[in-house]
Amino acid sequence: MAERPAVSLQRAYRRGHRGEWLAAAALMLKGYRILARRHRTRLGEIDLIARRGDLVLFVEVKARHTLMEAMEAIAHESERRIEAAADLWLSRQSDYGKLSARFDMVAVLPCRWPVHVENAFYGRN
Repeated sequence: MAERPAVSLQRAYRRGHRGEWLAAAALMLKGYRILARRHRTRLGEIDLIARRGDLVLFVEVKARHTLMEAMEAIAHESERRIEAAADLWLSRQSDYGKLSARFDMVAVLPCRWPVHVENAFYGRN
């Protein structure tokens, strides 16, 4: 029997929420402070915003079976939206001039600790 759409959406939402929680925990253990979760702007949404010193991470979280699937799940359009939302967020910070920004991904994989991929948006075609 096919799953009802509402049930499927609820499961996806819970899986995404759990993935973001695990990703945030992994980043906190690396010394980052989580500034925002699911930050929404008119330009797009950022899953996590984290900071350590003057470095701000804009993090896309992907729950997939493999790291390659997670990397491939970030579409170029999503990258542009996240970058635009990050620019808007950064412009509203009082210490904007001294901040460095980086776009990372955290892959939440089955039976593994989350994998933090630095500069996930760069070097891809």
